Amino acid sequence: MTRAQINWWAGRLPVGMSVAALGLVAVVLTTGWERNLADEGAAAHLFQLLIVGELPLILLFLLTSERIATRHAITFLLAQGFAIALALGSVAFFGL
Repeated sequence: MTRAQINWWAGRLPVGMSVAALGLVAVVLTTGWERNLADEGAAAHLFQLLIVGELPLILLFLLTSERIATRHAITFLLAQGFAIALALGSVAFFGL
Protein backbone atom coordinates (compact mmCIF):
# COMPACT_ATOMS: atom_id res chain seq x y z
CA MET A 1 0.00 0.00 0.00
CA THR A 2 1.13 3.48 -0.71
CA ARG A 3 1.16 6.29 1.79
CA ALA A 4 -1.85 7.90 0.12
CA GLN A 5 -3.87 4.67 0.33
CA ILE A 6 -3.02 4.21 3.99
CA ASN A 7 -4.04 7.81 4.63
CA TRP A 8 -7.31 7.31 2.74
CA TRP A 9 -8.28 4.25 4.79
CA ALA A 10 -7.02 5.71 8.08
CA GLY A 11 -9.15 8.79 7.48
CA ARG A 12 -12.37 6.96 6.74
CA LEU A 13 -12.28 3.91 9.01
CA PRO A 14 -12.54 5.84 12.31
CA VAL A 15 -15.62 7.69 11.06
CA GLY A 16 -17.12 4.35 10.04
CA MET A 17 -16.29 2.89 13.43
CA SER A 18 -18.04 5.80 15.16
CA VAL A 19 -21.08 5.30 12.95
CA ALA A 20 -21.01 1.57 13.80
CA ALA A 21 -20.85 2.46 17.51
CA LEU A 22 -23.84 4.78 17.07
CA GLY A 23 -25.65 1.98 15.25
CA LEU A 24 -24.89 -0.35 18.13
CA VAL A 25 -26.44 2.17 20.52
CA ALA A 26 -29.52 2.33 18.28
CA VAL A 27 -29.81 -1.48 18.29
CA VAL A 28 -29.51 -1.60 22.08
CA LEU A 29 -32.18 1.09 22.45
CA THR A 30 -34.67 -0.46 20.04
CA THR A 31 -34.29 -4.09 21.07
CA GLY A 32 -33.55 -3.72 24.77
CA TRP A 33 -30.47 -5.91 24.31
CA GLU A 34 -28.76 -6.48 27.67
CA ARG A 35 -30.76 -3.85 29.53
CA ASN A 36 -31.24 -5.79 32.77
CA LEU A 37 -27.72 -7.02 33.33
CA ALA A 38 -25.95 -6.34 36.62
CA ASP A 39 -22.68 -5.66 34.79
CA GLU A 40 -21.64 -4.61 31.31
CA GLY A 41 -22.50 -7.00 28.54
CA ALA A 42 -21.24 -7.70 25.06
CA ALA A 43 -22.79 -4.54 23.59
CA ALA A 44 -20.86 -2.30 25.99
CA HIS A 45 -17.62 -4.10 25.24
CA LEU A 46 -18.17 -3.87 21.49
CA PHE A 47 -18.84 -0.15 21.85
CA GLN A 48 -15.66 0.32 23.87
CA LEU A 49 -13.59 -1.63 21.35
CA LEU A 50 -14.96 0.44 18.47
CA ILE A 51 -14.21 3.74 20.21
CA VAL A 52 -10.74 2.81 21.49
CA GLY A 53 -9.85 1.16 18.17
CA GLU A 54 -10.22 4.51 16.46
CA LEU A 55 -7.30 6.09 18.29
CA PRO A 56 -4.47 4.25 16.48
CA LEU A 57 -6.18 4.88 13.15
CA ILE A 58 -6.46 8.60 13.84
CA LEU A 59 -2.78 8.68 14.77
CA LEU A 60 -1.93 6.78 11.57
CA PHE A 61 -4.01 9.28 9.59
CA LEU A 62 -2.11 12.18 11.10
CA LEU A 63 1.26 10.53 10.50
CA THR A 64 0.55 9.74 6.85
CA SER A 65 -1.18 13.01 5.92
CA GLU A 66 0.61 15.44 3.67
CA ARG A 67 1.71 18.56 5.50
CA ILE A 68 0.58 20.69 2.56
CA ALA A 69 -3.01 19.40 2.67
CA THR A 70 -3.90 20.56 6.17
CA ARG A 71 -7.41 21.54 5.09
CA HIS A 72 -8.01 17.93 4.04
CA ALA A 73 -6.75 16.62 7.38
CA ILE A 74 -8.77 19.13 9.38
CA THR A 75 -11.93 18.17 7.49
CA PHE A 76 -11.52 14.50 8.37
CA LEU A 77 -10.64 15.29 11.98
CA LEU A 78 -13.73 17.46 12.35
CA ALA A 79 -15.91 14.73 10.84
CA GLN A 80 -14.33 12.23 13.21
CA GLY A 81 -14.84 14.53 16.19
CA PHE A 82 -18.50 15.01 15.28
CA ALA A 83 -19.08 11.27 14.78
CA ILE A 84 -17.42 10.28 18.05
CA ALA A 85 -19.23 13.05 19.95
CA LEU A 86 -22.53 11.81 18.53
CA ALA A 87 -21.79 8.22 19.57
CA LEU A 88 -20.57 9.11 23.07
CA GLY A 89 -23.29 11.71 23.52
CA SER A 90 -26.01 9.21 22.72
CA VAL A 91 -24.65 6.84 25.37
CA ALA A 92 -24.58 9.67 27.91
CA PHE A 93 -28.02 10.96 26.95
CA PHE A 94 -29.74 7.60 27.19
CA GLY A 95 -27.74 6.51 30.26
CA LEU A 96 -26.49 3.27 28.75
